[in-house]
Amino acid sequence: MLALWFAAAALAAQQPAFHIVHYDLALDLPQSGKTIEGVASLTVHRLAPVDTLTLDLLDMKVSLVTEAGKRIGFSQHDGRLNIYVGGSRQDTLHVTITYAGVPTDGLIISTDSAGRWLAFGDNWPNRARHWIPSVDHPSSKATVTWTVQAPAGRRIVANGELISEREVPRPADPDGAFGSPIARTETVWRESRPIPMDVMVIAAAPLERFDLGNTACGLAELGRCVPQMVYTAPEQRSILPGAFAEADSIVTFFARTVGAFPYEKLAHLQSSTIFGGMENASAIFYADKMFRRDSVHYDIVAHETAHQWFGDAITEREWSHLWLSEGFATYFAALYTQHSRGDSAFRATMEKVRETVLKAEEVTRRPVIDTIETKLTSLLNANSYDKGGFVLHMLREELGDSAFFRGLRRYVREHRHGTALTDDLQQALEHESGRTLGPIFDEWLRRPGYPEIAVTWAHDAAANELSMTVTQSGRFGYFAFPLTVGYSDSAGLHRIRLAVPAEQAHTFRVHTADGPLASLRVDPDVTLLAKITK
Repeated sequence: MLALWFAAAALAAQQPAFHIVHYDLALDLPQSGKTIEGVASLTVHRLAPVDTLTLDLLDMKVSLVTEAGKRIGFSQHDGRLNIYVGGSRQDTLHVTITYAGVPTDGLIISTDSAGRWLAFGDNWPNRARHWIPSVDHPSSKATVTWTVQAPAGRRIVANGELISEREVPRPADPDGAFGSPIARTETVWRESRPIPMDVMVIAAAPLERFDLGNTACGLAELGRCVPQMVYTAPEQRSILPGAFAEADSIVTFFARTVGAFPYEKLAHLQSSTIFGGMENASAIFYADKMFRRDSVHYDIVAHETAHQWFGDAITEREWSHLWLSEGFATYFAALYTQHSRGDSAFRATMEKVRETVLKAEEVTRRPVIDTIETKLTSLLNANSYDKGGFVLHMLREELGDSAFFRGLRRYVREHRHGTALTDDLQQALEHESGRTLGPIFDEWLRRPGYPEIAVTWAHDAAANELSMTVTQSGRFGYFAFPLTVGYSDSAGLHRIRLAVPAEQAHTFRVHTADGPLASLRVDPDVTLLAKITK
């Protein structure tokens, strides 16, 4: 028996001992000030013989914890809430935590320029712990029900489906000692698909709703269509729909490309997020100033919408694999540009992405899969966004559209509403392409930098031969990669694909038609991530 216990304890050390499957979060928001009151009811599966449930919690003071309605012990220190649940068998626990406090982060409470009280969740990367007792890590996903009481006049928006809105009965005040009681409302939202804490949020503000209607009909995982809407401050409603006129087209394109839209609705909100846009599941937050300047552009709508699949429905299990979220959103926004505005606009977009990578100092020092960086916000860089996005572009070029998009659909199908690592994407693409892709993934994602190449050429008109030498600087080591060259001779325009080996210099010889070469272009379609000297 003792041996079995130690074996179980060893297994517990390798995997989480508890899995929270549902958060039932009841919040009471103030008329003014920043003190909030909350009751978090957690449905928890115990997976290993451990008697203490540890949650992340900062700022909030816990006053009571119960399990199945009975008081149990707890302690708080160093940003951790330890709950003594007892027992050691696999079971399901129902833990309720009563707390209150002033959040210093995570729930951003402020007033706008008109003096109106606002509160917006802004949890990325691990700021939910300031106001929600939780396992605040992307590897932990759960469904959520929000029950929020707030003063009347504030609209509550959250993840998932709107369940109810009602006026809360005013408290009795027979003597009038406290003046006229303030009317309050209670709003309930429920997200039925598991999501990580970083995209589990509420908005509480005097927002007006602009309906975009039912979109992407026949392409929704939940229901026939995807209801979309925009919530703004009253004075910004006149700028709508603006870029959101493309919201239907964006969701439709992505759903047809990789699979059904994963959530109950998609709301777009003017908010207090510290980011330009934040991809909260089914409720995207955009920076307030973008609405006030009428500067919301279609590409940020596409980027944040792509996250509903990549980052939200499929979440990177470890922070070092953030490119599975940001690289995908970057590339899918570019794919929407190709779909909606054509190949020339797409090439121009990818040229800008490449320029960003080549100018970024962090790309020269760290790989895309960065296991060293501990400051999570520092991972929001050109590696995760631009280089990650361009790696997807090169994989598409290497595998061809059919195998590449089949691989992405497999990846989405196998990991939807779960978590993934880079190896999972590699396996899906390998399965659909029949190719071994380990060297490509290692070269571009686990090494810093990019090729720096010089291409020199000479044409022997008498021998009808074009010779080209590709020389690598070796600054980041030598890379193996395909290089497309376009040239024109008397027989017309040609494109050839050269398999450049991982060596300092290599010369290629190509037979040409009679006469001189009219032109020669290296990487004419912008498909190689490299610094190219011609």
